[in-house]
Amino acid sequence: MKFTYLLINIACVFFPLILSFDKKVHFVSKWKFAFPAIGITGLVFLIWDLLFTKLNVWSFNPEYIIGVGLMGLPLEEMLFFLTVPYACMFIYACLNAYFPIAKKDRFSLPLSNLILGLCIAMLFFGYSRWYTLINFAFLFAVLFFVEYLNHSVRFMASFYRAFLVSLIPFYIVNGYLTAAPVVLYNKAERSGIQVGTIPFEDHFYLMALLLMNIYLYEIFRKRAARSGNA
Repeated sequence: MKFTYLLINIACVFFPLILSFDKKVHFVSKWKFAFPAIGITGLVFLIWDLLFTKLNVWSFNPEYIIGVGLMGLPLEEMLFFLTVPYACMFIYACLNAYFPIAKKDRFSLPLSNLILGLCIAMLFFGYSRWYTLINFAFLFAVLFFVEYLNHSVRFMASFYRAFLVSLIPFYIVNGYLTAAPVVLYNKAERSGIQVGTIPFEDHFYLMALLLMNIYLYEIFRKRAARSGNA
């Protein structure tokens, strides 16, 4: 069905968008921070996506897309970088509003170090595969910056919690995208490890996407608070 990927995008964002007017979370009031973060991050990932499409790292099944796009990149794939980050950031905001983390964060740095180590291992064993190489190199750079070079905002405990919760819709949505398949992966350009039909790399692609979005979101929030425009 030609509208499959488009409908998946709509489904991803429908309830988060409607519930953004919830009085406690009131995510609509944070759009001025969320949308710039989504826009900047989306531009980076769109360039990445275009490159991978040209390199045949992945492609898109014409049976499931409407056929409108840019430089071989379907409209639905471009919308993905709006709908998925929005939904995940909404999850992040909801968890922070309803279940604030009061205790001192002692676990996020060791977890980040573990993930940084995994990135190094994956780069060592998968440096000849485009998806593995770029994915883990990018995640390493963003995560290292946030944990060790960023002194402005600390949010990693909340981030990891939101990421874990986001894995629930991730397995539903990405499971369908890879099983149908809507997105076709070049097996020669990834590690070959997968969870069901989902490539191992996809989990950390989502992590990098969400981490960059939330970092920028928190930076914009802090700057607004300092200027009295929060």
